[in-house]
Amino acid sequence: MFRTKKQKEELANDLVALSKKNTRTADILSRLVRNKLGMLGMIIIAILLILVIFAPVFTDYPYDAQSFPDRFINPCWEHPLGTDNFGRDLWSRMLYGGRISLLVSLVAIIISSAVGITVGAIAGFFGGRIDNVITRILDILMAIPALLMAIAVSSALGTGPMKTALAIAISGIPYSARVMRSTVLTIKDNEYIEAAQATGSTNARTIFKHVLPNTIAPLIVSATLDIGGNIMAISGLSFIGLGVQAPTPEWGSILSAGREFLRDFPPIVIFPALFIGLTLFGFNILGDALRDALDPRLKD
Repeated sequence: MFRTKKQKEELANDLVALSKKNTRTADILSRLVRNKLGMLGMIIIAILLILVIFAPVFTDYPYDAQSFPDRFINPCWEHPLGTDNFGRDLWSRMLYGGRISLLVSLVAIIISSAVGITVGAIAGFFGGRIDNVITRILDILMAIPALLMAIAVSSALGTGPMKTALAIAISGIPYSARVMRSTVLTIKDNEYIEAAQATGSTNARTIFKHVLPNTIAPLIVSATLDIGGNIMAISGLSFIGLGVQAPTPEWGSILSAGREFLRDFPPIVIFPALFIGLTLFGFNILGDALRDALDPRLKD
């Protein structure tokens, strides 16, 4: 196939850009793999995801199957984590409860990130009066503690998994917008942004094609860290009766239901707390490892 000189130059430039991108990706993966704590977090999360996604494979009991003669059985071969006050298998409820906790957290991250990215990109890219108005609104919202805002929104919306996800998402929008705004401010004056605008690119095209792709790294790190925080918020709302309600299993609601039996049967509280703690630990150390791997200033 015959190509002009200009076409050959464009092809060569594309190949060089692709080679640089592949090299950078390999470099990021290499730094991530060398981070032992990050790998530990990834292993914890991978095991957790396998257990909750394929829960029917790892348990023979439905999460809502009650057996009053089998109440408060200590951990044994048949019931690895014991049973609760209704004779329900705690291992099964932990696995199915993890589905709810992770799903609600993921939905909340998607909603808060989508709105926060849009608002933050507009504020950072256009600047001026638009930035001032948006920033002042974000300052007002961030003056309210996230959990307190989630409690207020959840009280207004009611209980249930999706309503809980929406309440947590609303409380997380100001933080996502702030991260996005600060990231856009650092790159909007770069030469490739000016070149795109000089060639007649519209503001919307410039934002979505040139600005957003270069903000992926901090957004990935922020989302990874926020998943753990969202799980804690979900558990907290369920613990005080504003999140996921029984009989739907969720780690916080299981913990709340078992607190009155803490002295007589500690496993009903210990295991939900352990699952929550391990999940937070896994996502936090993985988020820290991703931050280090994606930051070019931390190259060895």
